[in-house]
Amino acid sequence: MRGHMRQYGMLTALLLIVVLFQIWTDGTLLLPNNVSNLIQQNGYILILAMGMMIVIIAGHIDLSVGSLVAFVGAMAAVMMVKGGMPWGLALALSLLIGAVAGAWQGFFIAYVGIPSFIVTLAGMLLFRGLTQIVLEGRSLSPFPGGFQNLAKGFIPEMGPYTQYHNPTLVIGLVALVLLLLREHRDRRRQLAYDLEVLPTGLWVGKCVALAAAVIAFTLTLASFHGVPVVMLVMGALLIGLGYVMRNAVVGRHVYALGGNKAAAKLSGVKDQRVTFLVFVNMGVLAALAGCVYAARLNAGTPQAGLNFELEAIAASFIGGASMSGGVGTVMGAVIGGLVLGVLNNGMSLVGIGTDYQQVIKGLVLLAAVGFDVWNKRKAGR
Repeated sequence: MRGHMRQYGMLTALLLIVVLFQIWTDGTLLLPNNVSNLIQQNGYILILAMGMMIVIIAGHIDLSVGSLVAFVGAMAAVMMVKGGMPWGLALALSLLIGAVAGAWQGFFIAYVGIPSFIVTLAGMLLFRGLTQIVLEGRSLSPFPGGFQNLAKGFIPEMGPYTQYHNPTLVIGLVALVLLLLREHRDRRRQLAYDLEVLPTGLWVGKCVALAAAVIAFTLTLASFHGVPVVMLVMGALLIGLGYVMRNAVVGRHVYALGGNKAAAKLSGVKDQRVTFLVFVNMGVLAALAGCVYAARLNAGTPQAGLNFELEAIAASFIGGASMSGGVGTVMGAVIGGLVLGVLNNGMSLVGIGTDYQQVIKGLVLLAAVGFDVWNKRKAGR
């Protein structure tokens, strides 16, 4: 528990915030339609936060993601609205544009040696200007229905009529079984290597709590329109990126570079290639977030993506990232993004103005980073 205090602490904080606003809003927060709306409202920020977490773990920062979101949304609008391109092809090309943009910045950071703060600050200005040029200062709309479903759609209903959305129940059941199997496998492996594990009673309680949370969340979504499409996208990213960072060689190299770059290089880590790949990944995720945001707005607009980079950075630090790099998880970024999302949604439901919302979110970020500093000093002593 002590070794994972920050992650458990933020998860506990998220639960407390949910309970607080559930009571404050007289039960409105966890109504099925509001839960679905909460997921769709914050989908693009969570996608950005996952990529930003990896960038911060590697010891870098990316200030350009908000402008890249706007630029990719603008290019998607030009391809589909002006060019009449099929939305699937436009989506693929948009992701390719993001990869090229990430590679452009990654080259200067990894191989030329320019600090990431400077390169991505230049990228923030560059992509924002290109957005204005591409859109000629005006919005382009509408998008095809298939593209809009990326942000606003739900998986279709199938099977016999019930009170719940059948595919959502199946997805929830599969997720529950896989989660419990993973918990059992991890515990068995730790015991095989004589590592310290939770006492049996606490471990069983943890599994019961996880199962209850998954069941409650599944039934909530299944009682409305089911799982949003953007949630499937986020789930796939969470599983894929989480596996890479935990188990793949490149993921361990990212942690090594952020923890101690000199030692990692002496150990044979190809720091330039790893850094380059980190920013290519960030570019692709920013492009995906740009498409999701444009699909939700149903327009490519010059003002898209404003302050998105700050939201993603804040979500990463709230979710457990460290200023010095080498610390954090993809799941932590999602938790941090949900903390901000629930705060935004809950404060809006109770009528708190946007000015006070900014103050509260700033204090939450300061508290999270302050807790990180305090935790390190305590460990040092």
